[in-house]
Amino acid sequence: MNNSSHFKNISPFGMGVDFFIKLSKIINKKIDKGGIVKITKESIKEYAEKYDQRHKGTSDEIIEKEIKKWLAKNRYLNREQFIKIGLWKSKRPKKKYENNDDLTVRKITRFSFATNDEQARIKFLLLLNGVAFPVASAILHFAFPDKYPILDFRAIWSLGWKQPKSYTFDFWQKYCNEMEKISKKTGESIRTIDKAFWEYSKENQVL
Repeated sequence: MNNSSHFKNISPFGMGVDFFIKLSKIINKKIDKGGIVKITKESIKEYAEKYDQRHKGTSDEIIEKEIKKWLAKNRYLNREQFIKIGLWKSKRPKKKYENNDDLTVRKITRFSFATNDEQARIKFLLLLNGVAFPVASAILHFAFPDKYPILDFRAIWSLGWKQPKSYTFDFWQKYCNEMEKISKKTGESIRTIDKAFWEYSKENQVL
């Protein structure tokens, strides 16, 4: 009698291969879920400081300061500043950013920054070539640094949320509300929380 078929699904440790496959899936699911185990003022500050050290002196840090300085004086973006923000957030749509003319960028961003309608504010920005919710969120953050977070897959992972197949206004609102709650809980700025979540994912998320 050939017993090879009986033993082919048995591991050297006496357990079936199916057991280890299931165990692997459970472990991977836990790793993939993400999330900072305990969101505290201390953990937020720790990871935000690591983010700052990682980006110290880089073009990312310089551009962030430059854009925020510009928007403190101007309640619109010109084409040059718009392209800088776009590339700061995502370099892939570079050609699409460049397809926007200066007048269109000025008109759309001026309206977005002036309206009190939250849905119109972000959706108007989506009219610009190359702009999806993450880039639009970065524009709004730079224009209103104390109000809007930057929508990023790393921060979503650090929250322990499932990455949506596509972004919607409802998801954007939910994300903003959650970041505001964490800001109030920890006493840290929304940007500090952004940085902490990005850094935590960078150190722990397996891509």
